[in-house]
Amino acid sequence: MPAPLLLILWLALVLALAVLVRRRWPQQREASRKLVHIGAGGLVPLAAALHVPLAQALPTALVVTVLTAINHRLRLIPAVEDVGRRSLGTVAYGASISLLLLLFWRQHPELVVAGVLVMALGDGMAGLVGPLLPSPRWQLWGQTKSLLGTLTMAVLAMLVLRLSLPGLAWPPLLATALAATALEQISWGGLDNLTVPLATAWLAGQLG
Repeated sequence: MPAPLLLILWLALVLALAVLVRRRWPQQREASRKLVHIGAGGLVPLAAALHVPLAQALPTALVVTVLTAINHRLRLIPAVEDVGRRSLGTVAYGASISLLLLLFWRQHPELVVAGVLVMALGDGMAGLVGPLLPSPRWQLWGQTKSLLGTLTMAVLAMLVLRLSLPGLAWPPLLATALAATALEQISWGGLDNLTVPLATAWLAGQLG
């Protein structure tokens, strides 16, 4: 099966699951969005494993980013966007992947994988664990953060970096994970979906 078709099928599966989750638990609006957040991140390691060239990967990412911007405006698929707050997170997510592809895909696809998965898994799981389990909470720029959510982000960031960049020594790995966790705190309007992947890939590349 051609690589682009596999990627399209994966994204279609993620969106279908998000719609099903939204219909099954309509009050848990964040759950379907985080499912898309985590599942869409899986596109990048899949594309790396399939050796998708930049000439295919970048236009695909740009098209998806434009489609998410349209969906953000028109709410064609509410399961992706309708979280009851102002956020350009999905658009920023696509933009960050597009920039990472442009900057690193040809020579260092592992940095793209690391940056995207830190955001997809770390921030995605933090957004699910934090509201679900009780722990100390605080407000930053109108966003509620929690101790458990922040710890989830930090632990998963370290795990992703360890697995995707096995040659990265522990000091730069910890520094990169802590920087990503700190940037995730500044999530007003979905800004972290742009800053976390880009900073993770850049720092890991510079410090490694």
